[in-house]
Amino acid sequence: MSVFSKSQFLFNRELSWIEFNKRVLEEAADERNPLLEKVKFLSIFSTNLDEFFMIRVAGLKRQISSNVNEVTTDGMTAFEQRDAIYEKLCPLINEQYRIFNEIIIPQLSKNNINFVKYENLQQEEKEQIDNYFDEELFPVLTPIALDNVHPFPNLVNRTLALAIILDDPDTEQTDDKISIIQVPGNFPRYYKIENRDGYNFILIEDIIKANACKLFPGMRTTSAYSLRITRNADLELEEDEADDLLKLIEEEVKKRRLGIIVRLEVDANIPEYFLNFLEKKLGLHKTEIYKINGQLNLGDLMDLYKIDKRNLKYEAFTPRISSFLRDEEDIFKSIRKSDIFLHHPFYSFTSVNEFIAQAAEDPNVFAIKLTLYRTSGDSPIIKSLIEAAENNKQVTAVVELKARFDEENNIIWAKKLENAGVHVVYGVSGLKTHCKVALVVRKEEGKMKRYVHLSTGNYNPITARIYTDFGLFTANETFGSDVSILFNYLTGFSKKMKFEKFIVAPFDMRKRIIELINNEIDNHKKYNNGHIIFKINSLVDDKIILKLYEASNAGVKIDLLVRGICRLKPKIPNLSQNIRVFSIVGRFLEHSRALYFYNNGNPVVYSGSADIMDRNFDRRVEIMYPIEDAHIKKEIKEILDIYLRDNVKTRELNSDGSYSRIEHTDKSKFNAQEYFIERVKKKYEDELKKSLKKKLKKLSNKKKKAS
Repeated sequence: MSVFSKSQFLFNRELSWIEFNKRVLEEAADERNPLLEKVKFLSIFSTNLDEFFMIRVAGLKRQISSNVNEVTTDGMTAFEQRDAIYEKLCPLINEQYRIFNEIIIPQLSKNNINFVKYENLQQEEKEQIDNYFDEELFPVLTPIALDNVHPFPNLVNRTLALAIILDDPDTEQTDDKISIIQVPGNFPRYYKIENRDGYNFILIEDIIKANACKLFPGMRTTSAYSLRITRNADLELEEDEADDLLKLIEEEVKKRRLGIIVRLEVDANIPEYFLNFLEKKLGLHKTEIYKINGQLNLGDLMDLYKIDKRNLKYEAFTPRISSFLRDEEDIFKSIRKSDIFLHHPFYSFTSVNEFIAQAAEDPNVFAIKLTLYRTSGDSPIIKSLIEAAENNKQVTAVVELKARFDEENNIIWAKKLENAGVHVVYGVSGLKTHCKVALVVRKEEGKMKRYVHLSTGNYNPITARIYTDFGLFTANETFGSDVSILFNYLTGFSKKMKFEKFIVAPFDMRKRIIELINNEIDNHKKYNNGHIIFKINSLVDDKIILKLYEASNAGVKIDLLVRGICRLKPKIPNLSQNIRVFSIVGRFLEHSRALYFYNNGNPVVYSGSADIMDRNFDRRVEIMYPIEDAHIKKEIKEILDIYLRDNVKTRELNSDGSYSRIEHTDKSKFNAQEYFIERVKKKYEDELKKSLKKKLKKLSNKKKKAS
């Protein structure tokens, strides 16, 4: 087995992530996608890159600056990874701007959505723009000279800035003077020009450039260049030494604005002398500087996606309410009848909102407990928790303050919940609470009964419309007991925990998954029918990968649906010849997770919050829960099979780390996500027809009796 530990059998984590983001970029160029959807994918590609630099590249920079020369399990040093990232990203960013400049902008123009340059405006429009600058922007802007007296300003993370090159007309010297202006981030990036047909925008930086002379009376503006800085944004927390975790995170979030610089983006036409000046002044390595051929920060394109042009977006669809919940007003009665499975966004997340809302109002409900990792600003679940507390119920919210880039939002909600009387706790020191679980305790017939909701996704009604996730309602007593034990661990000092059904991290998740794989290997040796299917977001953990290689060598058929990072190398003889890896990047972000083991015809199926990553197993509180209802097991297997049939949005991973699209003809093409939309729609229509027939039959019988 030692052969499996060699570095050549694992892909590098960072380079695998870049391959994932490349698949996102491909969607921006895919002519099968509506125009504004392509714009959205361009925006997502850009914001994904921002986060990659702020967290992953920042971590590499810290290693390099600290002279940490550790080698990853795939055999790369931090220096080698930094250089490889730059080598991979440069052509990808060039492709991003080729798509934007040569495909997106012309297509937007054909649909009457235009970016207009200041010099191409009519005189009346220039006056409108100049007036906007004078009245709105001028009072806010602060030009900062770069000289011996003025150091380079501390530009805020991910905000645009302009470098203005000035000349003094009163001197014969041609010594350029430089001033930096930070573009305010609280103004719209795209200023809409009025009194024109369609949507016509001018960039805020172009407005400032055109009026820059007003900021420097007596000086001549010779040129202006855009630049953008990305900083380290990973929080460095010493939780054990903190008296108040809330205050500690508030302080660290503020520091994030001015963390170490990890990337500088500049106009492609910036003079070399000025670029060298920036490189030295900011202490950057050449691999941290990216020349951009177009407007910086295409993440802002998400503002264009909000334009109300439905013909330029995916056809709208309405998520349906499950028939198990639709026909019964009392949601608890429905859950008592049988476990209820939901596949979001095809089935509506409003059922989850309703579960908490009914619990908040129900006089028989005594307690509500819920984990909150990420939620939306207008979350109905937050409102229901506050209402429940006001109704004198015991309400506990485990709020994860360390949810990356949602820290500020979660701090706001934590304070609001506390003020309403909710017991707010921040989980376990040193761990992130990433599990998604809600518990309602209700008194029925003189006894307390527990109702549970388990999910692969956050309690966030906004992302629930654009992420695919699995959810389960159950009144299973053993599940209820496991959830109670879990909450006692999260809120108290519990040490001895025995979960009957759940697989829980950081305790035994890796070990239990390895046991499940071993069981499938043993079954295959006896019956020659082994089959494993994983649907996950990332596959990183070395030990699980090695075990999957072992299963492949034993002859077990393995299908892996891995949306993002995958360090496992498929299709290698005598190692992974029985493993196929697929990635789906489509209309919805694939976020649902399931582990399927054929188990000689008696399938074992788990779902839950965890990916196959070291961080999920060792540094987070996660749960995987078994699917015990035979009908739901069958439904999840069917869903997995449908995903494996997709040949439109699926790419298959090759042994060299590249991904290839699945070949198909127009007749054979199959889009899994679109299939789920149509299937739920048809099922809903069929159920309505049946319901209508029943009602008509009852009415007819009544008329017959009356006659």
